[in-house]
Amino acid sequence: MEVYFDNAATTPMSRAALDAMIPALEEQYGNASSLHTVGQLAKEQLEQARADIAECIGAEPHEIIFTSGGSEADNQALVSIARWGAKRDKRHIISSAFEHHAVLHTLQKLEKEGFEVTYLDVHPEGMVYPEQVEAAIRPDTCLVSIMYANNEIGSIQPISEIGAICREKKVFFHTDAVQAVGHLDINVKEQNIDLLSLSGHKFHGPKGVGCLYARRGIILSNIIEGGAQERGKRAGTENIPAILGMAAALKDILSRREENEKKETAMRDRLIEGLSQIPHSKLNGHPTKRLPGNVHFCFEGIEGESLLLMLDLNGVAASSGSACTSGSLDPSHVLLAIGLPHSVAHGSLRLTLSEYNTMEEVEYVIGILPGIVEYLRDMSPVWESLEKGETEHVI
Repeated sequence: MEVYFDNAATTPMSRAALDAMIPALEEQYGNASSLHTVGQLAKEQLEQARADIAECIGAEPHEIIFTSGGSEADNQALVSIARWGAKRDKRHIISSAFEHHAVLHTLQKLEKEGFEVTYLDVHPEGMVYPEQVEAAIRPDTCLVSIMYANNEIGSIQPISEIGAICREKKVFFHTDAVQAVGHLDINVKEQNIDLLSLSGHKFHGPKGVGCLYARRGIILSNIIEGGAQERGKRAGTENIPAILGMAAALKDILSRREENEKKETAMRDRLIEGLSQIPHSKLNGHPTKRLPGNVHFCFEGIEGESLLLMLDLNGVAASSGSACTSGSLDPSHVLLAIGLPHSVAHGSLRLTLSEYNTMEEVEYVIGILPGIVEYLRDMSPVWESLEKGETEHVI
């Protein structure tokens, strides 16, 4: 059996996305900046996609800026507010220790430019609580950036509550919602979100396209200079086929969101139940406040890379954490942030499902994974030391 359980890394494109893209690739190929009829037809499609995406998240069309993906959107959001803050002597930013590297690396760059960043501690269940944010806000705080749902362990943050605090304190609030959009009910106005990042390929759209929502009145700084596209805030000819595919994919998946959530949650909970039977295993992230399709475990005494290779040999595509850091030998910063020791963090496994998966696939993984873990532990000197009592079990 072939099983794809790595939907947090990327998702297969939906039929709706493909059907929207093909005509734009084959026939409607105009440049939206051109004044002739062919170009203006492309412009109409671009603006319709902008309106569709805005409606999906409770925004206005003019508040949507198309980007190359979530990472670019994160960069533009953080840099824009930082530059705004610097002009007003507000150089303090609040974030968390387990953000995506698109946020963390941008914050590190800003620190080198004289900004002070408070990285909030993360609860062992993968939560950042509103009272932590409120306590950290200072008179010179210009921005709070907390991800909507963690890309590795799936924990969903109390975004509405954090947004309300930031609005009351008159501090801009950004959320990296790359893992959440298309899977959770999001309304940027009701949740007091000032800036939000999303990426098309996380909800069955194409890769290489995303957008930044920026509330009316927020002045964005350019990350890419050049032409006057996107109201002068993001240079470069718009990728019309990809944008149309992203908009169609988002509308399509949200039309079945509650149905998908119910199906994915049932598969997720069955997978958690089955894998919890493996001795010395641990579910990471909040047990219930987590993405419908996210299951993240650590298995003591083994290496995650070996586990992934064995699963792949058995037809299962999975990951140990973020695909953006898959080449790193260091343990996940997310797992370290929630307090796991290096020895346990190395034995991590992330299984992420979509509505395209089946309960049969879940049962298949439950059936083969205990044997793979046992096989790897039999070869592990770390496990031998644990079993002999030379070192103590952590899990």
